[in-house]
Amino acid sequence: MINRIVRAVAGTFIILSVLLGMYVNQNWYWFTLFVGANLLQSSFTKWCLMEDILRKVFKIQD
Repeated sequence: MINRIVRAVAGTFIILSVLLGMYVNQNWYWFTLFVGANLLQSSFTKWCLMEDILRKVFKIQD
């Protein structure tokens, strides 16, 4: 369950930041890069900040 939420949040952040980069300011692409780098990092380390936030703040379990 938590993996699906993390993927949905990441996908939403990427789509939103690309649209903001296209129509508002190109600096929003840095946010897209950050989200992509976090996804890549989590694939190697098996640790994701968004998972920790969902577990601690929103009390979502697997």
